[in-house]
Amino acid sequence: MDRIKSFTINHNVLVPGFYISREDGDVITYDLRTRKPNAGNYMDNATMHSLEHMFATYIRNSDMRDDVVYFGPMGCQTGFYLLVRAARSPKEVFEMTKKVLQQTIDHEGPVFGASAVECGHYENLSLEAARIEAKSYLSVLEAQKNMEFTYPV
Repeated sequence: MDRIKSFTINHNVLVPGFYISREDGDVITYDLRTRKPNAGNYMDNATMHSLEHMFATYIRNSDMRDDVVYFGPMGCQTGFYLLVRAARSPKEVFEMTKKVLQQTIDHEGPVFGASAVECGHYENLSLEAARIEAKSYLSVLEAQKNMEFTYPV
């Protein structure tokens, strides 16, 4: 059986950053790696869930809304996948990611979708957890030098 693309990346050398994971036709999958894999520092469920609600809502309300296919957490608890139509350049997506993180940090009010009608586990949401993760990841992106968005080797 063929290995899926994400299993071919050496996770032992992967560091937090913004990467192009794969391209499938007109969809690019971005790896928003917030944590170093296999280092014992994983996002808890409330952090992943909360940032997912905030990021997904903000990016789907941006001028990029029609090109966003999916945003969600990685099962390994070290980041998120963002799928965007190739009509948007990687640099545009990178800049929008930083903007959305800043919007999350600056957000006033409840986490988006924080009700039983809107979410299947609405009690497990924390704006503070989303803000902390967004701030930490934004600092990684502001320092990123690899503007080709390729994985380390």
